[in-house]
Amino acid sequence: MSGEPAAGDFGGSVQARLDELGLTLPEVAAPLASYVPAVRSGPYVHTAGQLPLVDGELPVTGKVGAEVTAEEAKELAGICALNALAAVKSVVGDLDRIARVVKVTGFVASAPDFTGQPGVVNGASELLGRVLGDKGVHARSAVGVSVLPIDAPVEVEIQVELAD
Repeated sequence: MSGEPAAGDFGGSVQARLDELGLTLPEVAAPLASYVPAVRSGPYVHTAGQLPLVDGELPVTGKVGAEVTAEEAKELAGICALNALAAVKSVVGDLDRIARVVKVTGFVASAPDFTGQPGVVNGASELLGRVLGDKGVHARSAVGVSVLPIDAPVEVEIQVELAD
């Protein structure tokens, strides 16, 4: 999932772009506590933090800069973004309703001396750019934390604005 985001608006459906990229939206992960995966408020959808779950499991656990490399974590951030798009779709039904991604917040469980959080969260930003084109351009925060739920290396939440 690495690489630069593509420029421009793809003109086709988001599903067609996912197919072209060989990506499949996963089932929305069941919440780990008392919350829902995504909520619509007016023209916006806010997702809960999405872990890099694949078929309900974390492929890797631990701290970035210790047990997990920055490159592995960047790939995991892309998985988080894909999971976030699935959460958005669960609320709005059709990802073509996205006018733009407004904000991405990435949390990176970091070893004490790891300072590459922005590079890790690029995995989410680049995935959104490849899937949504110009609609995937967003503001962003990349935050280092000491630990994340179930020892996940990264967690990503997004906010999108809908066209209608």
